[in-house]
Amino acid sequence: MAIYLDPPLWPAHGTHFSHLISDTSLEELHTFAAAAGIPERAFDGDHYDVAEARHSALVAAGAVPVEGRILVRKLIASGLRIPARRRSGSLKLPLLTRWNDTLPGHDALFLDLLDRWGEEHRKYHGRTHLLAVLEALDLLTGPAEPPRTVLLAAWFHDAVYRGIAGQDEEESARLAEDRLAHAGLPASEVDEVARLVRMTADHQPEAGDEAAALLSDADLSVLGGEPAAYARYLAAVRQDFAHIGDDDFAAGRAAVVRQLLQLDPFFHTPRGRELWLDAARRNLQRELR
Repeated sequence: MAIYLDPPLWPAHGTHFSHLISDTSLEELHTFAAAAGIPERAFDGDHYDVAEARHSALVAAGAVPVEGRILVRKLIASGLRIPARRRSGSLKLPLLTRWNDTLPGHDALFLDLLDRWGEEHRKYHGRTHLLAVLEALDLLTGPAEPPRTVLLAAWFHDAVYRGIAGQDEEESARLAEDRLAHAGLPASEVDEVARLVRMTADHQPEAGDEAAALLSDADLSVLGGEPAAYARYLAAVRQDFAHIGDDDFAAGRAAVVRQLLQLDPFFHTPRGRELWLDAARRNLQRELR
């Protein structure tokens, strides 16, 4: 039985926050938090968010300081962790970790992107989709790291989302150009990120364009999910377009599905075809029927 606390790395409200967990029970966690004077509103399903100023006092009160990755492992092993995909809001820690691996030292840009991906009107095109694309890139590249430009393009590819095909991608690319130039990235990298974001408008990279192939395959990987996962994807997409009537949505969606089935190649990397091609075709054909 122990209470664990990771370093204050999460930037918000002019400071940084840690996460406080129990490896045994929520009752133990709540008891410790109450004794330490942590308000109930700081509880986030399986942990408490605590400001940097409280870190030393919590350690003195008995919390065991550990690295973030150790804290996550402890929480998973306890059985108390809420799966990230059950709530988009809980993705802040895994997304922050990935951001710091890609572009450390740019907390304000991270928070801006996180807010954009967390907009209320997004149901499919939200933080869960962003994390899924980043994880798909991991699968496509194996032990190697995806190029930084591809990772940044994943972060920006739906940063602007209003449900307007073509326009969303163009505005997202322009946002990337502005924000990354302001962040001090070389012009060549900024241009490459913007180019990759624009490619997601049609998912048709040119032959030999390995970077675009990676991003396109990762973005479409959801189509190759198990039937239950694909059904959740369809439900979320319908919610994204809740303002459109059923008949109009069905007609528009059928056109999208036909366009996807006509892509040749559908997935552009050998690994992508191995992982998702057969399932994607089955899912799309079943949906069209």
